Amino acid sequence: MARSETRPVVLLRSTAGTGHTYATRKNRRNDPDRLELRKFDPAAGRHVVFRETR
Repeated sequence: MARSETRPVVLLRSTAGTGHTYATRKNRRNDPDRLELRKFDPAAGRHVVFRETR
């Protein structure tokens, strides 16, 4: 089964400056802009905003 280009793999990088990243998939039709999610950063020890990098 081929990978769908509608749901590409994106990297979410921490805005706390720790360099921690999460890998996730997103739907380009529903979220054409860059993704921002609030997730836990283990290096910072708290929840911070993670932004999509390309």
